Amino acid sequence: MSVLARWCHRHRLVTVLLWLGLLVGLGAVSGAVGTKYSDSMAMPATESSRAMDLLKEQMPAAAGDTDTVVWHTASGTVNDPAVKDRMTAALESIAHSPSVASVSGPYTERGAQQISADGTTAYAQVVFTGDAHAVPKADVEHVIDLAEQARADGLDVQLGGQAVQNTETEVGGTSEIIGIVAALVVMTLVFRSAWAAALPILTAVAGVGTGVIGTGLLSHGMSIASVAPTLGVLVGLGVGIDYALFIVNRHRKGLMAGLSVQDASAKALNTSGRAVLFAGLTVVIALLGMLILGMGFLNGMAVSAALTVALTVLAAITLLPALLGLLGPRVLSRAQRRRLAEHGPGEEHAAGFWPRWAAEVQARPTGKALVALVLMLAVSLPVLSLRLGSSDAGNNPKSSTSRQAYDLMADGFGPGSNGPLLLVAEAPGAADQAALTGLVTELEGMDGVARVAAAPMQDGQRVGIVQVVPTTSPQSAKTSELITELRERTVPAAEAGTGLRVHVGGATATAADFADVLISKLPLFIGIIVGLGCLLMMVAFRSLLVPLIGVAMNLLTMGVAFGAIVAVFQWGWGSEALGVGAAGPVEAFAPVMIIAILFGLSMDYQVFLISRMHEEWTHTRDNHRAVRVGHGETGQVITAAAVIMACVFAAFLFGGQRMIAEFGLGLALAVLLDVLVLRMVLVPALMHRFGAANWWLPGWLDRLLPHVSVEGEPDPAPAATATVLDAREPVGALDARR
Repeated sequence: MSVLARWCHRHRLVTVLLWLGLLVGLGAVSGAVGTKYSDSMAMPATESSRAMDLLKEQMPAAAGDTDTVVWHTASGTVNDPAVKDRMTAALESIAHSPSVASVSGPYTERGAQQISADGTTAYAQVVFTGDAHAVPKADVEHVIDLAEQARADGLDVQLGGQAVQNTETEVGGTSEIIGIVAALVVMTLVFRSAWAAALPILTAVAGVGTGVIGTGLLSHGMSIASVAPTLGVLVGLGVGIDYALFIVNRHRKGLMAGLSVQDASAKALNTSGRAVLFAGLTVVIALLGMLILGMGFLNGMAVSAALTVALTVLAAITLLPALLGLLGPRVLSRAQRRRLAEHGPGEEHAAGFWPRWAAEVQARPTGKALVALVLMLAVSLPVLSLRLGSSDAGNNPKSSTSRQAYDLMADGFGPGSNGPLLLVAEAPGAADQAALTGLVTELEGMDGVARVAAAPMQDGQRVGIVQVVPTTSPQSAKTSELITELRERTVPAAEAGTGLRVHVGGATATAADFADVLISKLPLFIGIIVGLGCLLMMVAFRSLLVPLIGVAMNLLTMGVAFGAIVAVFQWGWGSEALGVGAAGPVEAFAPVMIIAILFGLSMDYQVFLISRMHEEWTHTRDNHRAVRVGHGETGQVITAAAVIMACVFAAFLFGGQRMIAEFGLGLALAVLLDVLVLRMVLVPALMHRFGAANWWLPGWLDRLLPHVSVEGEPDPAPAATATVLDAREPVGALDARR
């Protein structure tokens, strides 16, 4: 690593220009070819995907995304001539718009059910020529404009559906700026130097920028969700700033010890840089672990987030040394430069709150460990009622047209009208069609079914469509129970002894299938990333106990994240205040993403904390001293890093996107408590109790595992005649090594 640091230092201008060229070049290519994101949650070999495949094959005109135009009149009814003429003209214009396959309105013989019982609300279904993600945004916006032009005094017109919601999603915005400003403030307070505070921001922005642009380009070759860039920014900014923070902190200590700028940079990269590389690798491995789930929707997000993290690590170990070379001694505060000039080089004893706190934890580890454990378990308690699913437009911000359309539909036709089930039936013969008719009759009398609409089958047609409107909303647990009832009992009974084959599909059923498949694969995913994490920690620290402690802490951190998410988003404690709608289920894919991200980040803090302890252990073989010194010397920088990352994550709470807000809240609180409670209290307390057993590894296992140094080459041990340390003590002193 020191060779890389010296090269980047000597060629610092070239390195900066290479990064600038990479950003500009990728940006130019992206501007020319654009992006091709896909939000499809369809799963292979699920009933909902078979229903959609059958529709695409037999009735392609009905297979596109179905959106809704809903209108409500404050006086009179929707059948009043003025309202009827105005909306008929609007629907006619929409029907002839680009990417629109068909429009079915209420002013036809078959559309009578599309007018509410009180006559004040009506809706039309707009079927696009493709899936929501495949329809050009401009075409959807054109439809929205045509519908909104029909608004008048006393006539409210709103639109809902996935294609419409996609136009409301804003990628980026003020969240990133808020997070960056908060991080800049924290680092300025820590470093007392605006230049030093700016460096981690610059390297993180460079890494995240290339990652986000690269994600857009990757979307042409693989399925990547439109939310992936936002997640990449969320994770990349947090880890990118933190990684650079650790290296800058070590570089400054080298300068204060009397090293040249180049030597300080090389030493920083050979120590903290190695830890950054190792920590980044754990995050990337945890993210790429999602590939084992074999789910296209998650694969793209995993690859894009891993790419962004990898590029932030690359920026930290290449661009940062170059910028440190350009900045020179200005990376130090004025007070540090003055002290260096007046008193000469040397490192001070670690002083302040954290060394004192480390001594207190050593003195009374058991009581502090119990308090920390109880606190984490209390915050995690809501996780026991976790319900996974898919939120609907009822969770969108109240100001959005999709939320207002949802509310109008729910008021006029019941909550289930916002997520009807689509039964796609294969009925090749007359007897099969008769069986389908019998099924429709049975459905009309089922509990949980508000109404049933069956499209008449034309001569020679072998596929029929039956729309089933539940009495409950798409995200309701009762709607999921209805899907299960249809699939396991009602439909099989109708199919028995006939050639009829019915598949329960539609957006609501697709979301339910997605959640079911994901939940079934979650234990495998957790087992693999936990196993890999343990293995990496064993390799790094030659210990059995340290990895097990790390895994236990990571599980507690995950409990905190999901406990907070359940309380706010599932129980609704403040969700409306955040602008993310009412209470509802936690997004089905959130656990996988959050587990992957948190496992990697928690391992990062474990690596930075334990690596300093391990370094001291290798010199002294005194466990209590090693734990105390590592705890005291890394406390300030690790806490600052956690506060920065929490600020970045928390900034995404207020963007109006429910799934991003879930990530922001869960990650922000989990990271903060992970460091303040676990790494700064529980981990050192346990390690004091376990004693030298912390560093035990069976000989046979030690021979099998490769030897990798996370701390770099150790400093020479101090001479036996070393005098009492003062402010100018050499850098090799045990208590001031880092």
